[in-house]
Amino acid sequence: MKKPFFLLAIVSVVFTACPWYYDPDRYNENTGSETHIPMYMSRENLEHSVHFISEKREMKQTGKIYYRYPYIFVNERYKGVHIINNTDPYHPVNEGFILAPGCIDMAVKGDILYLDNAVDLVSFDLDSKQVTDRIRNVFPEPLPPEDFFSYRKDVRPAGGIIVEWVKIEKKNNE
Repeated sequence: MKKPFFLLAIVSVVFTACPWYYDPDRYNENTGSETHIPMYMSRENLEHSVHFISEKREMKQTGKIYYRYPYIFVNERYKGVHIINNTDPYHPVNEGFILAPGCIDMAVKGDILYLDNAVDLVSFDLDSKQVTDRIRNVFPEPLPPEDFFSYRKDVRPAGGIIVEWVKIEKKNNE
């Protein structure tokens, strides 16, 4: 009875909170056909964004890999961490995903996974699957990609924190 309620609560928060901000018409025109734009999240939404999801997720833009027997932790750049049970290396099992917007790096000590949640350092207990601690503003915001051109800093929403850089293709006005 608790699982459907919990799942419904997560889905309703994700789809009603609208934590992502993006208005493509407010960014500078750049040379070239593609660029990256920053995605923002409010401080309040950021602090409630880290949680465990038991459903498998496709790996798209993987980053760092961390191994601690019997688990392999695979970073999904800007999204979170995949948890792979590697007890049987010939048949690894994807056990879930820790959603953590802005996550680029991680480390494990004991049963605690330390990860970045954009600008914050978060301690995540792997046994209880809960955030146990958060230290605010430890890290700078995620840096733009190498093929980044420019963006208007005056369009940053009040209190917005960059959690991701998204590649977009510009329309040619020829």
